[in-house]
Amino acid sequence: MRLKTKTTLIAVALSSLLSTSVIAHGTHGQTVMSPTESTKKATTESEKANELFENIFMENVMSSPISQTYMRIKKDYDKWGDFSEKAQDEDLARAKKHLAQLDSIDVSKLDEQTALSYKLMKQGLEQDIADDKWRHHTYPVNQMYGSHTFIATFLINQHQVASVSDAEAYISRLNGVKLASEQLVEGLKLRADKGIIAPKFVFPYVISDSQNIITGAPFSDTEEKSTLWADINKKVAALDAPQAKKDELLADAKQALLTSVQPAYTNLIAYLNELEKKADTHDGVWKLPEGDDFFNMRLSRVTTTDMTSETIHKLGLAEVARIHDEMRAIMKKVKFDGDLQEFMAFMRDDDQFYYPDTAEGKTRYMTEAKELIDNMESRLDEVFNIKPKAKLIVKQVEAFREKSAGKAFYDAPAPDGSRPGTYYANLYDMKAMPTYQMEALAYHEGIPGHHMQIAIAQELEGIPKFRKYGGYTAYIEGWGLYTEYFPKEMGLYADPYSDFGRLAMELWRACRLVVDTGIHSKKWTREQGIQYYVDNTPNAESDAIKMVERHIVMPGQATAYKVGMIKILELREDAKKQLGDKFDIRQFHTLILENGPVPLDVLEAKVTDWVNASK
Repeated sequence: MRLKTKTTLIAVALSSLLSTSVIAHGTHGQTVMSPTESTKKATTESEKANELFENIFMENVMSSPISQTYMRIKKDYDKWGDFSEKAQDEDLARAKKHLAQLDSIDVSKLDEQTALSYKLMKQGLEQDIADDKWRHHTYPVNQMYGSHTFIATFLINQHQVASVSDAEAYISRLNGVKLASEQLVEGLKLRADKGIIAPKFVFPYVISDSQNIITGAPFSDTEEKSTLWADINKKVAALDAPQAKKDELLADAKQALLTSVQPAYTNLIAYLNELEKKADTHDGVWKLPEGDDFFNMRLSRVTTTDMTSETIHKLGLAEVARIHDEMRAIMKKVKFDGDLQEFMAFMRDDDQFYYPDTAEGKTRYMTEAKELIDNMESRLDEVFNIKPKAKLIVKQVEAFREKSAGKAFYDAPAPDGSRPGTYYANLYDMKAMPTYQMEALAYHEGIPGHHMQIAIAQELEGIPKFRKYGGYTAYIEGWGLYTEYFPKEMGLYADPYSDFGRLAMELWRACRLVVDTGIHSKKWTREQGIQYYVDNTPNAESDAIKMVERHIVMPGQATAYKVGMIKILELREDAKKQLGDKFDIRQFHTLILENGPVPLDVLEAKVTDWVNASK
């Protein structure tokens, strides 16, 4: 799962960017221009259009201090931004202004690539404006995302401290947490007044995660430092500055933690405890105002198709049946004596498929995950003639968020090359990380999956930034799931149990089609969804619980994986059929990656044009 997605209180500052397919994760090795800078006078209509695209992108970035930090711009390095209703109104007004600005472009005079950019930007802005009616159909804090965890992860992973002024900006952001939290609570109250409250299961997670932020020194008399206190101590210690200045910075940071961060989280926890009393156990968005229409919109946005909930549900059932049959073939290959349910129970429960829940066991997992990625990287020339410049590292999810975080995810590299792409593995529960799934998981999140696609997109030349950092879930996650599959064609997954793990992960995504639509359209309960996963997959029950709870707070999102993968495979197989010996898998992969993220209908048109030209 990418980072990564999306709708936290803090990330609301990115909402105008995200919904117009702009994800401010940076431009590796590039210098980002300010809105007023330009390298030359636009002379052609395409140059004029691309200049407008860049100005629109940068106006959105510069309206958000958080986006600036992701882009490694330090103009408002000491701020969080405004997360009030007024700020969201301003975001909407800005989107309408940008849409009107596109009318100045004569589309008939654009080159092919610029015409596509125009189409995508216009579509994104129109969707942004149309979707504003659903701005409150979210749960701003939940077990998957929210400012309660984002504040810490952002400061730790994004706010670099290379100078005294950077440290002072960090402290200023600590002082700004109180206001940000107050605006979060206002947003929660506004939703509660509309009857939009997260299901009851969400609250223990977010309360616990919030409490974790203010646990340890300086919030209590203990030697163990809290997450943020440890981070600022580490960053200040590395500064090239007099010790007296370092001491002053730490004193100011401690004061900010005690007078801003602690009361912010204390007040948030108090309100969440109060709100929890009003929460119910209804899980689907059908319970929300105009919930069915909202879910249809979500499916349309995440799959970039017009597939209905019922169509997706039936597709999931068919895929589950097909994958079960492939699993039975592996069961026979390893000479297992029993039926599929017994085989899945064996794969789920046998100790040989798990490393111990110890420091040694976790180190072994991380080491072998890196070895898998390194091996794949050494063989990329067999299947790619395009590669990213950015490096990839493998990292364990931090302790403060590992209890609620997903089992694996990816963070994009920094725009200036100061931070590599990161594949995060969550080793909180080693029984949720079977070794037979390690290979497919590493390919999906790392190489050739998200790192290849996202880093390459960021490094593309001649494409506007809003496309480089754009996000279409069906494309991004469809690619991730496709890259779990094709290494088998390279002779990988040699161990049948590892191949079973690949199938198990594909099966997991097929089940998502069934359960997501079941919960949000068919009024399945959380317990029904969990039971479906338990009955049909070899995964741990803890996986099933996390997945169902993810469906509930991120409606529709998980349907995009299988829809995207199926489309990419359909396009590939059709191209192979038409081109025969002329088909080159490396050229096909380049075609998929060379335009950055696009909707599936655009991807299909690109492949069709390529096939016709190749003939």
